[in-house]
Amino acid sequence: MSKVILSKHRRAKQWAVFARLWHIYDAKWQNPFDSAELIAKYLSGKHKPIFHTLSDCGDHVVVINTAEIAMPDTEWRYRIYRHHTMYAGGETFTPAWELQNKDPTKVFWKAVYKACGSSLLRHTRMERLHLFPDNKIPDDIKVNICSQIRQLRPVPKRLGEYTKEELDAYPKLFEWPENYVKV
Repeated sequence: MSKVILSKHRRAKQWAVFARLWHIYDAKWQNPFDSAELIAKYLSGKHKPIFHTLSDCGDHVVVINTAEIAMPDTEWRYRIYRHHTMYAGGETFTPAWELQNKDPTKVFWKAVYKACGSSLLRHTRMERLHLFPDNKIPDDIKVNICSQIRQLRPVPKRLGEYTKEELDAYPKLFEWPENYVKV
């Protein structure tokens, strides 16, 4: 049997295919359930050409601004999370807004956990998820980040973020009279 010798270039290409990359995702004003589906693909490695259901080839994902997620319609009030301590009477139900106030990363974590499915590798994949409530990332994690996952929805600018020139250039439906009194 002949031994296959890879050139340095081919060896580096092969290492790059199997390497675990670090991606960053900004969760500001994003729906956590839609974002979780996208992030679960990166954690499981479904975005790679070498993906197989039994292989563990997923990447690390760093999610920032989890404290500023946005849920559709009345999800904050009516989405309930169940927890059971496995003791008698140990079942509790917590609304999403209360869980978000207690831990600003927990709602997003639970959404990604559910999106990862019921695979045997779910816990291993969740270990590669790094959540931060704001945009402060520790330096030892920041040096590893090499890619960015695009947000699903564009974040609109707040009214206070527009300059005076942009506000003046915005088309007006009508002009207020000079003697109009604003209250």
